[in-house]
Amino acid sequence: MDHNFLSVQGLSKRYAAGAPPVFEQVSFGIDRGEFVCVIGHSGCGKTTILNVLAGLEAASDGVVIMDRREIKGPSLDRGVVFQSHALMPWFSVLGNVVFAVRSRWPDWSRARAEEHARRFIAMVGLKGAEHKKPSELSGGMKQRVGIARAFSIEPKMLLMDEPFGALDALTRGVVQDELLKICAATGQTVFMITHDVDEAILLADKIFLMSNGPQACIAEVVINTLPKTRSREAMHHDPQFYRIRNHLVDFLVHRSRQIQAAQASGVPRPPTRIVMPGLEQAVA
Repeated sequence: MDHNFLSVQGLSKRYAAGAPPVFEQVSFGIDRGEFVCVIGHSGCGKTTILNVLAGLEAASDGVVIMDRREIKGPSLDRGVVFQSHALMPWFSVLGNVVFAVRSRWPDWSRARAEEHARRFIAMVGLKGAEHKKPSELSGGMKQRVGIARAFSIEPKMLLMDEPFGALDALTRGVVQDELLKICAATGQTVFMITHDVDEAILLADKIFLMSNGPQACIAEVVINTLPKTRSREAMHHDPQFYRIRNHLVDFLVHRSRQIQAAQASGVPRPPTRIVMPGLEQAVA
């Protein structure tokens, strides 16, 4: 496994001179093929970090290296899926995905681009809906088109900002399952923001827990010790699920605020902890 695939070093962001940074000294690494979820309260800078990784926003300090190259702007090496699907309403499902494919490979023929697009449309379970317009699709189907579009450009990394936040619980579960299947098939590296603790446990190999802003940080990296082949049905019968879940919820309810209060009173911020809930292992 490539341990230097993504390296974030000393990232900070402030929006006005003299204002406290939203987050500061954020450092972490992601291995190739890892699925990382980020959880934290609103205002801690999760989306800003994702935008920096996407090259859509510049950090005030720090550097981001992906695949040994510094990120300095947008690139098709990074696919992005936002909570709003952002489909082009005048294109069909196929047209929306083909548009992305041809932006990645402009020399491809229309036939080749369509063949490539159809493969990813089938992957997200939309075979047969290729010629429907977005206005004919449900919210879950629209989000699947967005996921197919992001995967179709075969990015080195996929960045997802609460992609299922607007979906009802049943639809959300179906789309999560499709995402798990695609990631298993492609070995995709994913950085995803979510507010849903159960979603993070289902999807992620590692869960980054951010303290409250301003001056937020990644306080803990929780290793998901459930089997990699976990399913939603089996997961809830595993005692380890509840150990991890309780640890995450306790952080959100108590520890994140304690870290913020300690920092406001001048107590030095503790180093990031690597935690494996239930295995009694925590490394500073």
